[in-house]
Amino acid sequence: MEAVELRVGFVGAGRMAGGLARGLLRAGKVPASSILASAPSDKNLDAWRESGCRTTHCNLEVLQESTLVFLATKPHVLPGVLQEIRPAVGPHHVVVSLAAGVTLQTLQRLLPAGTKVLRLMPNLPCVVQAGAMVFARGSGAGDGEAALLKSLLSSCGLCEEVPESYINIHTGLSGSGVAYVYLFAEALAEGAVKMGMPGGLASRIAAQTLLGAAKMMLETGEHPAKLRGDVCTPGGTTIHALHQLEKGALRATVMNAVEAATNRACDMAED
Repeated sequence: MEAVELRVGFVGAGRMAGGLARGLLRAGKVPASSILASAPSDKNLDAWRESGCRTTHCNLEVLQESTLVFLATKPHVLPGVLQEIRPAVGPHHVVVSLAAGVTLQTLQRLLPAGTKVLRLMPNLPCVVQAGAMVFARGSGAGDGEAALLKSLLSSCGLCEEVPESYINIHTGLSGSGVAYVYLFAEALAEGAVKMGMPGGLASRIAAQTLLGAAKMMLETGEHPAKLRGDVCTPGGTTIHALHQLEKGALRATVMNAVEAATNRACDMAED
């Protein structure tokens, strides 16, 4: 199934679905006319129409008009949606769930036997084609479906296939992790403001500092501890600053945050 032949549907048109769709559009992977999104009201659909995408209030229409279908509803709504669309799901469909906490086992139980279903966990920077996504495939999805999803979503950032057990960890690391990074960026900028730099300039420099550090990690493949050590000189400014961060238990606090978010994702799967 070539991407040019794809008709892509979104059941649910919220922020994350919109981020993925905009990533696909910006990369030219799928034309806007081949994207159809459904939602109960026009509240979220106006932005899709402005991008040239088609919209509907009928979930079944998405199945009838699409071959690749993203399920982007809230987790507690998804079982009812699956019951509604089940009669329209056929062997030509590839179904991808974005719902946090809804396992492949549950998806396969609520969809027709043999459905090609995958579970995807994106993060918000997909909207600027700099996301970090992981996905796991169900028993009905083969190498072709996995390759298709990875090829499409690579336009939105890093996309890796993983065992399903990693998905909740990814939520704690990256899905929620974006917010940890924003908090750190805010603190960096506020520190500079405290020392006399204008806020707007401080925020731009903080963002570029994070972007540059991340790019070095990805492009060099070096362990972050090695890169951190490269910045430190004996008796210099950086080691004095790092000492303060260690006294504040930054490392342990961030590890605890990842653990807390991962555990919450696991709890949601059991609810």
